[in-house]
Amino acid sequence: MTTEKIEATVRTEAGRASTLSLIGQALGRYGIVLAFLVLCLVLSFLSPYFLTTQNILNVLLQASINLVVSVGMTFVITSGGIDLSVGSIVAVAGMVMADVVARKWGIWVAVPLALLVGTLCGWFNGTLITRLRLPPFIVTLGTMSILRGVALIYNDGKPLYGLAQKELKVISGDIASIPIPVIIALAVALLAHFVMRHTTIGEYTTAIGGNEETARLSGIDVRRYKVIIYSISGLMCGLAGVILTARLSAAEPIAGTMYELDAIAATVMGGTSLSGGEGTIFGTIIGALLMGVLRNGLNLLNIQSYYQQLVIGSVIVLAVAVDKLRKR
Repeated sequence: MTTEKIEATVRTEAGRASTLSLIGQALGRYGIVLAFLVLCLVLSFLSPYFLTTQNILNVLLQASINLVVSVGMTFVITSGGIDLSVGSIVAVAGMVMADVVARKWGIWVAVPLALLVGTLCGWFNGTLITRLRLPPFIVTLGTMSILRGVALIYNDGKPLYGLAQKELKVISGDIASIPIPVIIALAVALLAHFVMRHTTIGEYTTAIGGNEETARLSGIDVRRYKVIIYSISGLMCGLAGVILTARLSAAEPIAGTMYELDAIAATVMGGTSLSGGEGTIFGTIIGALLMGVLRNGLNLLNIQSYYQQLVIGSVIVLAVAVDKLRKR
């Protein structure tokens, strides 16, 4: 083979590799949006009720709680951690809020107290992880059970219901036909996007997830910021508990079960890497909407609930596999 042919072959292979790299980057960045649009298109053909205004609002309302929890999960996973206790924190915060409202202390006392409880639960996770130097998976697996026990003990395993709906309308009502929980979730997501992209906390979250030792050698107080990150996750869970309690006008100690799976799925599908160092709130928004559309579509098609769990689990595995392939 002549030198000219060898050079031509090298150029061809390089061009092909460059093209594949560009395609991979495009799929990594916009693949979730494409998947979301395709899913919506398919469901619009399969069910005449999918694109109705009422159903779209219902999807947004159902996705709002998952989005709030997923925002906190995005910070945690981007930092290289994981939080399996989010559902239990939602339950504890909801029980506290319902109890305060039932005691007639007022919604303006109940909401801050529930948010504080959620934040303290997240702080507890972060403190255990950093002080005891334990894996986040083990710590949050343990606190998932501990906090669920707290929620059950709080009212002897019984739900708190019969709350004054008029007072809760401040959170569960609507503005211009748009549910307030949807507005809250969108506002939280936009604020989180700003924090992630334009503040020190966001910068350090990505740095810690990328390489914790390098971040430490660069002068970042890794322990302190890990506690802050898990506290943010706890705060988001507290807010989700507030929204859920207001919507139901009640609180159950078993509320939030399996929320961790939905939050992880939405976060990873949105482009946040499970290995840390890479996260996007915009992707998490689309991921949460995709999860909401998927569940709604399965309900519209009368797919039984236990098949839904199979689908959600498969989606998580697929999202992680795609993340690994994209990185390669």
